Amino acid sequence: MVSLDNSVLARLEKGGKRYELLVDPDMVDDFKNDPESVNLDDFLAMDEVFHDAKSGERPTEEAIENTFATQDILQITKIILDKGSIQLTTNQRKAIVERMRQKIIHHIHSQAVDPKTKSPHPVTRIELALDESRYSVDPFKKLELQIKEAVDKLKPLIPLSFETIRLAFKIPGTGYGTAQRILRQYQVKEGWLEDGSWACVVECPAGMKADIIGLIMKVSSQTEVKEM
Repeated sequence: MVSLDNSVLARLEKGGKRYELLVDPDMVDDFKNDPESVNLDDFLAMDEVFHDAKSGERPTEEAIENTFATQDILQITKIILDKGSIQLTTNQRKAIVERMRQKIIHHIHSQAVDPKTKSPHPVTRIELALDESRYSVDPFKKLELQIKEAVDKLKPLIPLSFETIRLAFKIPGTGYGTAQRILRQYQVKEGWLEDGSWACVVECPAGMKADIIGLIMKVSSQTEVKEM
């Protein structure tokens, strides 16, 4: 459950009355996209509807029924998030925008490379270019859409290429469990070798090459890896 200090107001004005919920700002987009995928106990700071959350003023059951035609908190939350708006303080907006901005930068750093060097751009370079592009981050617009918009803004400023590579790993059998958990989301094929080693081929964003190899080498320094 999100704490009261970290929650934000979701508000709907209807029939001359205000209806408010206290919600987790980081889960708003997920809830709007697929309410059933979000645990309501995690999303709501309190499973109650308010006229004024700050003062604690609550509507009567009759008022809720007349407004939403239900007492079900999930259905009420859907209506408020669908037809209402999110109320943020200046500090809340700044914090959420900065978190979203860092997600965009991390994605570009981990997924894209400089087509000349085949290496990821340093985070600082991406940050400076994003500032130069004057791209305005929206705290509640879908991350995937904002990444696309940011990349379009950045391409005239820094060369970006979203390439994938294939890496072949040969890992001692003792490292199988940990290595498999790291690599399974990228795994193309796998198999056991006669010497007891586990081998696999993965396909991943080129920008993640060094990070993935580094993680696997920590599992076993005897790992063999080559780019295909």
